Amino acid sequence: MKRGIAIALIILAVYLAFTGISKFSNSKTSVDVVGIEITAEDKQGTETSFLFLGLAILSGLGGFYLLKNNK
Repeated sequence: MKRGIAIALIILAVYLAFTGISKFSNSKTSVDVVGIEITAEDKQGTETSFLFLGLAILSGLGGFYLLKNNK
């Protein structure tokens, strides 16, 4: 039972990391107009991406901990 939960946590960590990285890369946009670069950043998107990355780290650590201590 612990092994199944551990594998699910690791899969969740990979999904959350991918989602967080995608949100982070999509939160900043720049446009070049007549030689002037205009940049816009979505602050809430950046914060959300860091939240996803933090949850990915926690679930990954929890999954590996359960796999290591599976007896």
